[in-house]
Amino acid sequence: MSVKLRMTRMGRRHRPFFRINAIESRAPRDGKIIEKLGHYDPIEKDQSKQIVLNIERVKYWLDKGAIPSDTVSQILLRQGIKHKYAEVKTARRAKARAEARAKGKPFTKAERIAAEKAVAEAEEKAKTKAEEEAKAKKEEKAEAKPEAKQEVAEEAKVEPEAEAVEKTEPEAEVQAETEPEEKIEAEARPQTEEQVAEQAEPQAKIKAEAEAQAVEEKAKPAAEEKAEAKTEPEIEEQKPKKGKKRARAKKTDKTDEN
Repeated sequence: MSVKLRMTRMGRRHRPFFRINAIESRAPRDGKIIEKLGHYDPIEKDQSKQIVLNIERVKYWLDKGAIPSDTVSQILLRQGIKHKYAEVKTARRAKARAEARAKGKPFTKAERIAAEKAVAEAEEKAKTKAEEEAKAKKEEKAEAKPEAKQEVAEEAKVEPEAEAVEKTEPEAEVQAETEPEEKIEAEARPQTEEQVAEQAEPQAKIKAEAEAQAVEEKAKPAAEEKAEAKTEPEIEEQKPKKGKKRARAKKTDKTDEN
């Protein structure tokens, strides 16, 4: 049978009172006790009356192998009663604390609260810093907007000029390349009526002059032949006429004679 030194709650509501007993480990908190060893009154203000122990019987049960609870162990240490279970517990606690510190984790409740507080402060600082940076960026953007507008306006003015220059260069090259082709096409292209008339006028004049000369040249021998042809029949006609006149003259002479 294992014995434990633990407390049993007594008193009324809002007025706790605890008895320190030697009790079997398997018995309930308010179950049958083996021996009463003292009491603990947390409401008592006098420290000498707050804890009352039978030190001889406590040491007896500790020597017999009774295991005190954590609260009873603290009360015994406060009263100056050392025991091996407290030493084992402190060693185990120190080891657990070292492991927690090595991992960077809080060990006690106070450490956990301090760590949570530090994290909250760091988050607030980061939040305020981010807000300040965002505000500074907005101010920079607001200041840079007129400058950006001016740059955009200047770029907008320069871009059409550059585009016009870029366009004119290939257009000039194309014109230089297409000018001889256009001349050839214009020469080969059918001319308009006015152009044809303008070009035809000198040609027609030259042609008319040539035709007139040719007609004149042709007309000269024909006129000469006609003139010659006219002279011959006139001569021939004149000859018989003279005979007729003579005949008539003879007739007249004959009539006169009659």
